Amino acid sequence: MSKYLVIVESPTKVKTIKKFLGANYEVVASNGHVRDLPKSQMGIDIEHDYEPKYITIRGKGDILAMLRKEAKKAEKVYLATDPDREGEAISWHLSSALKLDEKKGYRITFNEITKNAVKESLKNARGIDMNLVNAQQARRILDRMVGYKISPLLWAKVKRGLSAGRVQSVALRIIGDREDEINAFIPEEYWTFDISLAVEGEKKPLTAKFYGTEKEKIVIKSKEELDKITDQLKDASFFVSDIKKGERTKKAPLPFTTSTLQQEASNVLNFSTQKTMRLAQQLYEGIDIKGNGTVGLITYLRTDSTRISEEADAAARDFIEKNYGTQYVAQTHQDKKSAQKIQDAHEAIRPSDVTRTPISMKDSLSRDQYRLYHLIWKRFVASRMENARYETTSVKIMAKGAQETYQFTVAASKILFDGFRSVYTDETEEKTENNGMLGAISKESVLTLQDFEAKQHFTQAPAHYTEAALVKTLEELGIGRPSTYAPTITTIIARRYVAKENKNLYMTELGEVVNNIMKEAFPSIVDVNFTANMEMLLDKVAEGVVNWKTVVRNFYPDLEEAVNNAEKELERVKIEDEVTDVICEFCGRNMVIKYGPHGRFLACPGFPDCRNTKPYLEKIGVSCPQCGKEIVLRKTKKGRKYYGCENNPECDFMTWQKPSKEKCPECGKLLLEKGNKLVCMDEKCGYVKNRPKKEE
Repeated sequence: MSKYLVIVESPTKVKTIKKFLGANYEVVASNGHVRDLPKSQMGIDIEHDYEPKYITIRGKGDILAMLRKEAKKAEKVYLATDPDREGEAISWHLSSALKLDEKKGYRITFNEITKNAVKESLKNARGIDMNLVNAQQARRILDRMVGYKISPLLWAKVKRGLSAGRVQSVALRIIGDREDEINAFIPEEYWTFDISLAVEGEKKPLTAKFYGTEKEKIVIKSKEELDKITDQLKDASFFVSDIKKGERTKKAPLPFTTSTLQQEASNVLNFSTQKTMRLAQQLYEGIDIKGNGTVGLITYLRTDSTRISEEADAAARDFIEKNYGTQYVAQTHQDKKSAQKIQDAHEAIRPSDVTRTPISMKDSLSRDQYRLYHLIWKRFVASRMENARYETTSVKIMAKGAQETYQFTVAASKILFDGFRSVYTDETEEKTENNGMLGAISKESVLTLQDFEAKQHFTQAPAHYTEAALVKTLEELGIGRPSTYAPTITTIIARRYVAKENKNLYMTELGEVVNNIMKEAFPSIVDVNFTANMEMLLDKVAEGVVNWKTVVRNFYPDLEEAVNNAEKELERVKIEDEVTDVICEFCGRNMVIKYGPHGRFLACPGFPDCRNTKPYLEKIGVSCPQCGKEIVLRKTKKGRKYYGCENNPECDFMTWQKPSKEKCPECGKLLLEKGNKLVCMDEKCGYVKNRPKKEE
């Protein structure tokens, strides 16, 4: 009979860990949490110092009965849940549910599921860290308070089934603020200008970019400014004024944290944050490797540390030396400098064994598992390699005209030593020009103007958030933690507050309504600094510096007051059963506006006898410039708003900004509403005026 019981979270880990331990060990899974706050009520006793009321999660009774039976037979019980606050809390709940005392129940953690790591953890068994448990309890209770206090208000004011969340509402606000920036953005004209120069003795011409005058950089903002410069260049004399050669290095990247892995997997592999975490979980818990059985391929996937253990560091350097050469091994390595506390002193995400190269694992992995493992492996190996070195050349060329001397520049770089780039290149890295001609240029070179090329551009609005960009922003602002990024984004998309199209995240009509209510009634909940400060307090709880009840005591009274005020003062959002002049073609009734998960739609009030529905096309009182019919508010399949012709698909007119009833006085085209301005829809016209106040 087994003497010792090891309880893990996931059934997948059971198989992996069982083969590392002898016959004296029984390994079973709790399948995540076994106890939680009840769904039917808030589950927090406000009157008795915010004491949480935990109950067995529905459907977990049989698992708990099995665990109690196994625990009764065992001499010692090792709680081997995940090595983070959530895992610590699950172990604490298991310990309480199984009534384990200090002499029988032990907590073990391992950062990777390998034989050495698991056996080592058994030697270092400890008690449950209540500071970590309390940090998780505080987060859970704060989230529950926000969700259960504000969500009913959204149900009353908008529609049932909506939800608010402490982190999700801030993420929604960040997306909304970016949309406001984009909508208010007015493009500005500018020109880029290149010249082509013949170099005496060389067959190929040299292309140089306009910089400005001798003294300052100039941005060309109009065709008139450009013409003034080109007129002077026709009779100018060109000469090389300066040649600088130098070296620059590009630092090897840091190994992945949860956030940087999610960002890179999104940018390079086009994975959603949810998909990245699901695949990483599979790689961590164990993959059946031909000839080796089930093996955990990567270390724990929820971390904001870039630290690497000494053993893994030494193994990586040894691998690099053998496979790439001594000159590729980094002499030193840098760690991320952060003012924030690194959560739970984890390691970065890395392969559990660097000698398991992606190509050797390919046959054992699915296509997406392989692609993610390849990315993690490359990044880790690159982080232990030398920096890349480049030789740079920059040339200043002067054009001396009758009135002004203008400056042009040519820059090029040549790789001297590829270093980490032999393994890993950053997708976002700017491509460097390698202008081979620069080697033949000297201050004595005779230059003759051959041609010039000018291009008109307009400044671009800030980009819409992608999942990767949102994760980066949340991390920079200190909102949420590695374990919360993916579920936060998944929730706001699932609730249809945000639509995802071609990687970009757009606010839906429903999202706008919820965001506006949250900003009006609960400004502190959706305040970025307030939420970041709350994360810092939770870190202090985890360190044992702050009492978790103090955090909750300070938070709840203000929340309750805000909810009470909101219930009294918020106007009901009028979106239900507004009667329209559209007649139902089946029964002759006037159709009404209803509100569904995708926003507004027309429905017959005769439901359930008549089930007729159709899209609601809101007219805005402006004629289509292409065919003269009405412009209506439409939505993409995923809920993003735009304005198009009611005669679609025969007429393809569309714009993301709302057209105004006014026409452009200069070119006669439509004016679009952008923040507090009206802007001509033709960027080349560039007409802008302030919107009348009543229109705003």
